[in-house]
Amino acid sequence: MNESAKRDLLIENARLVDPSQDLDLSARLLVIDGCVSKINPTDQEVPAACARLDAMGRIVAPGLVDLGAELREPGSEEDETIASGSHAALAGGFTSVLCCSSTRPCIDSPGAVEFVRQKATKARGARVHVIGCLSKGREGEQMAELGLLSVAGAVAFSDAPKSMPNDALLKRALEYCRMFNLPIFDRPEVPELAEGGMMHDGQVSLVLGLKGLPTEAEDLAVARDVRLAEATAGRLHVGPVSTMGAVDMIRRVKSRGIDVTASVCPHNLCLSDIQLRSFDSKYKVHPPLRSDKHVETLRNALADGTIDAIQSGHMPRSREKKMDDLDLSPFGEASLETTLATTITYMVAKQLIDWKTAIERLSTAPARIAGVPGGTLKPGVPADIVIIDPEATWTVDGTRFRSNCISSPLDGHTLQGKATHTIVGGEIRYRLQPELEHLA
Repeated sequence: MNESAKRDLLIENARLVDPSQDLDLSARLLVIDGCVSKINPTDQEVPAACARLDAMGRIVAPGLVDLGAELREPGSEEDETIASGSHAALAGGFTSVLCCSSTRPCIDSPGAVEFVRQKATKARGARVHVIGCLSKGREGEQMAELGLLSVAGAVAFSDAPKSMPNDALLKRALEYCRMFNLPIFDRPEVPELAEGGMMHDGQVSLVLGLKGLPTEAEDLAVARDVRLAEATAGRLHVGPVSTMGAVDMIRRVKSRGIDVTASVCPHNLCLSDIQLRSFDSKYKVHPPLRSDKHVETLRNALADGTIDAIQSGHMPRSREKKMDDLDLSPFGEASLETTLATTITYMVAKQLIDWKTAIERLSTAPARIAGVPGGTLKPGVPADIVIIDPEATWTVDGTRFRSNCISSPLDGHTLQGKATHTIVGGEIRYRLQPELEHLA
């Protein structure tokens, strides 16, 4: 770590976008002692020894927050480690990531929570918040020790990417977690309906002769989830969702004032199941790529607020696993490093959402849903900041990812927008092009 990154910092000539304060303006941002000090300080308020960063032509925003990424350590380090995943997050503009409980052993004990937190601290990548298991061993039979996990530092509970098949357990957990004011995340899918499916169940899967993942598997699970949330008044987040039916149900329960939130993966906003005609396992992702009608519905739902947040869907799997035949290859992708650019390319550049809405869906809303710090540049908060070049164009090349996983459904696609700097607690932990940075 060089000394310049540790000093007080003045970011100049920036377009500052902060939905938490309803801001979109040209501004300077002063960071003192690792915290946001002031927006548009006077020259007299800037310390003489303060480092300066020229952000001309760039957007300065609260660091992105991801609602669920698999980091795979311990147990599957060939796929990803806490260090590689947290540094991939930095390269994607994420300052905070919620770590899924799908490790081996899974995160169903205070010791497992502490292991992840210590590894993350040592890695000095993005902040890593821990999602504890909802059920013991992620087996869906007995509720995990949620109270002990909460004390150990878990910020939410989920068995994702597995769904919760046990209705009674989910209801009890929603009621129980009201004491801690912590959310439960559920990836909605009825296992019996989805078993053996490899792609969206539709015309393309029929032509290809591949077993499909029917939309009703997600729709029925969402219906169950939102009804239990209504009955218990518990904090429930469903997602990522991928179907028109799920969107319709979420929209209807929200119209009745039910406190449910939802997220979507970027791949479901830009690609359709027609990609599977290539039989390339990089397109075997979860939730699956759906038809164009579902893609359009999801885009509109994200724009109108029915869907609250964009979640990376980062499910890293090793090169050897993804090189297998389509039917044997696991679901998975590396997406932390492409989520921001995908959102810019397919939502902002197409004028479906503006920049303030994009940052709301990628940062402010996820932080609020998870109840973790971040999502704002209000004076006094830790300076978790992303600086974005909105005009940069680049071609996705998985072999250049910081993630251990190189498989991406967007590999070879040209995207717009790139994080140039990611700042965590006032410390510049990622630079895209150091030669473009001007530090006094």
